[in-house]
This record gives sequence, C-alpha cells and structure tokens, in this order.
Amino acid sequence: MPGRSATAALALVVVLSCLAATGCRDGHAGTPRADAAVASTTPPVAPAPRPPRVVTLGFAGDVHFQLNLTSLLDDDTLGPITRALQEPDLTMVNLETAITADGVRDPKELEVPDQRYWYRAPPQALDLLDRSGVDVVTMANNHGADYGPEGLADTLRAARHSPVRVVGIGRDRAAAFTPYRVSVHHTRLAVFAADATPREGASAVWEAGARTPGIAAVRDRASFGRLLRGLRAADPDEVAVVYLHWGIQERSCPSPVQRRMAHALAAAGADVVVGTHTHVQQGAGWLGDTYVAYGLGNFVWYVNHHPDTGVLRVRLEDGHAVLDDWVPAEIQMFGRPLPRHGRERAAAVARWRALRACAGLAARPDDLPAFRGSVHRVDSVVGARCPVGREHLRALRLSYVGFDRRRHRGELVVAARYARDLVAAFGVLYDARWPIRQMRPVGDFGSDDDRSMAADNTSGHNCRRVARSHAWSAHAYGAAVDINPVENPYLLDGSVRPPAGRPFAHLDRSRGSPVPRGTIRDDDVVVEAFAAIGWEWGGAWAEPDYQHFAAPRR
Repeated sequence: MPGRSATAALALVVVLSCLAATGCRDGHAGTPRADAAVASTTPPVAPAPRPPRVVTLGFAGDVHFQLNLTSLLDDDTLGPITRALQEPDLTMVNLETAITADGVRDPKELEVPDQRYWYRAPPQALDLLDRSGVDVVTMANNHGADYGPEGLADTLRAARHSPVRVVGIGRDRAAAFTPYRVSVHHTRLAVFAADATPREGASAVWEAGARTPGIAAVRDRASFGRLLRGLRAADPDEVAVVYLHWGIQERSCPSPVQRRMAHALAAAGADVVVGTHTHVQQGAGWLGDTYVAYGLGNFVWYVNHHPDTGVLRVRLEDGHAVLDDWVPAEIQMFGRPLPRHGRERAAAVARWRALRACAGLAARPDDLPAFRGSVHRVDSVVGARCPVGREHLRALRLSYVGFDRRRHRGELVVAARYARDLVAAFGVLYDARWPIRQMRPVGDFGSDDDRSMAADNTSGHNCRRVARSHAWSAHAYGAAVDINPVENPYLLDGSVRPPAGRPFAHLDRSRGSPVPRGTIRDDDVVVEAFAAIGWEWGGAWAEPDYQHFAAPRR
C-alpha cells in the first residue's frame, strides 16, 4: 500500500494532467470549465443526405380464366410475363370473374342482350395470381357478381382465404369501399377500388348496400362522393392508390367523364389513379403531381382482338410518383400475355406513350399550382351595334401555362352559356401543360382582330363580321375562341393570317405528327378538349382556320 506522500503526489499528477488537457471544474476530471473555449481542428461533417424511400408499384389490366384459359390454372405461373409482375414491390390487376362453382347467372337485364357475358373461376385462380407475383386484385367490375347472391357469397368466402388481397367488393358498402392498407419500405399505401361503369343488372349484388353485400359502385354523384370522402379521410402520409373500372369500350381516348373523375380524385388526394374496362389501352401521365393511367386494356383474356397489353410500373420516391415505365406484352391466340422484345418492344412502348396525346396528361410531374378558373360578369362596354349585350357575356379568368413553362393568369370573354364548359376545356389544356402565348380580351388591342392575332393572343368575344361577308362572326356572339394565332394561322384565299404565321402554315397536322409547341394538330389534347364540350375545330375546313374553335351553330 503506498504511503500518504506517494498518494498525494499521484493526486497532484492527475489534477495537473486534467488541467493541462481539458480544464477541470470543481476538481472533477473530464468536466469542461464553464468559461473554457474548446477548440477543434476538425471541421464539422454535414450529415449524409438520406436516400429517398423508393417503392415500385405494378399494374396490369383485365384478367379472367374463361374457356381456353382454364388450362392456365394447372400451371405454376402465368409464364414469362411473371417476371414483370414479380419485380414491383406491389402489383395489382383487375380480376373480372366471380370466384365460384355454383350460383345462377345474373340476368343482366339492363345490358344489351348480345353484350351479356358471364365469367367464373375456382379459388385456384387466386393461388395462380399469387404465384405469378400479384399482390392485390380489384373485383369492383361488371363480372365480380356474375353468378348472383350465391356466387357472390362464394366469392367473398374465397376472398377471406385468398393469398392475394381482394378489394372493391364486400359484405356491405363499408367493407366494399375499405382500402387495403400496407407498409412497403417504410411507405404506407392505401389501395382503393370501385366500378364506375353502367349497371348491367338490377340485382342488389351490383352495388353494395348499407347491410347487403356487393360491388363498390360509383355510378352517380352520391356514390362517387363516398369514394372522395374516403380519400380525404386517408392519412396525409399515406400514398392513395385508386383502381377504377371505367371508360367507354373500344375507345383509346378517355371520355369526358373519366377526365372529370380523374380531376376530382386528384383534388381529393389520390396519388396514383389507374383504370381499365375499355379492352384497349388509354393514355398515362401526370395530372399535376397525381399519376393517372386511364386504361390498361386486357391482360389475361380469352381472345386477342386487342393484342397490345403490358405491365405498368410506377416509381414512388418519398411517396410521390416520379417515373413510369411500360413493359409491353402481346396477348397470344389462347389468351396468355407474352413479353415483347427488341424492335417489337420499342414500337409497343412508342404506341403506348403516343396515347398520352389525347389524354390531357403531362409526361412528367411538376410543381405548378392547380388550375384555377372562375366566371365573372363583364364590366367593359359592348358596342351598341353588337348582336349580344354584355349581360349575355362572361369574363373567364383562367390559369394557363406559358411558353416559359410557368403559370400565368389570363382573361377570356365568351357567351355566358358556354362559360363553364370553356373553363373545363382550358383546365384540360393546363393539366396537359399545353402552352399558350398570352390571353387577353380583344379590347386590349383596340378590338382590332389583326393586332390581337399578330400578338399571338388567345381570345374569345370580338364584335366583328366574318371575313368576306356581312354576317356576324361567331366571335361576335361569344361562341368562338382563337388559340395561339401565330402558331395556328388562318389560311384564306392564299393568304396567311396573321402574316407571322407563315412558317406554320403548311405543317403536317395529322394525328401523331411532330409539331412545334403550341401548335394544334388533329386529335391532340386541344382538339379533344373542345370536342368534349361539343365545339368544332376550324382546322378541318377547306380553308383551314387552325386557331379557331366554335360552338355548333344553332
């Protein structure tokens, strides 16, 4: 045991070491003094940025196992297409069949007789889809209840024991509309499904009730409102996915109803909206920051009248859809989809992307604010000789995307009876990010049509007469709109109006032709948006007026 002097010496060494090294407070080694500045020669290291949470969603279209497709149920998987289904983190299809061996065919008395079809399959269909990489199926469609109440009871029983999740059908309305919730790579998903196609039968099975089983149907404003309320009630941190059965069969462009529903779903908080029913593919892209794929077409289908099919993949980063990808396939003679390769693959992807032209969707997400359109009374004085007074006109204040790709606000004066329709049409152009040079009343140009056109101004009402005529122009009634006159000139008697439009006068404006931005072509989003409200395009005239859209003459 050391002596007292040795112990004191050891203590002194410890204290001196403490003071020299760090400074001590109250005699406790390792505690910095309150007034000591601690210097460091090592620069602070910024924390490494967190990589985004990435989730890939997969979607395919209509599936059933009717007639020749029953042989697939004995296979291990759906074949070579399985890889495309297995690669995403979550894959979903539309299962168009009742899961039953019993039941009686529903009369489907509300459907045209030669359009009545009935599909059913055993529970092994769900097992096959599971082995093939499918995680979720929607049965909210026009075949999920094909075999009446007994078949529906079997279907619900199979769904309870299914290895894949079944949505869009349930023991009552609340269950049918309940989304499937799951967390994937720390990203929470809520998957909704509903049927928006016309009812084919009067039986209660085609629309789940408060206490009765059936399909999640959204065929009117009240039932669609139920789906919208479900979306609004979802947690903001959830990615809301909606799979809808909708559209008009054989139409490759979405209907006005589909577009209105997509807008409403996006406004209610949907992050991804996909659909099917038309048997053909429809366009896909972004509606603001919501990803929309209007139609996926058939997928596993017993006839190959429309052989183009595939698997859509949507990449989410931190809960936002940022990229899409199409894995094309071809439905073979006996209904099985096989992936396309080489030039066939490239051509199929190009066909799929070209469908966006009439869908009013953008090729990428952006940060532009949502479209705003409002209707106001006209304050300016309308000439006494004009065929309509200002009480019959309205000023539309509209968002539009400029050639600088930024949001602007413009004003368009039109007839009151067309105001709401035109707000909707310009909303479609905005969501497609279709550029407009400027939008001002013609009065800002002294009511001079030539000056307005030369300024590449998009305009509506103008109290003027038809060229080479004493008749009032449709513009004088507020029943016509001219869009980007320079890029879309009027060709009259060999002249080009405005003269600045000469470089654009003889472009190939047929469907799918490459044209400069702001140029209108046949069947593009502008023509489709105005056709949806019943307006005609002057570009189809013998002396084409490419800038001109007008209401049908009464």
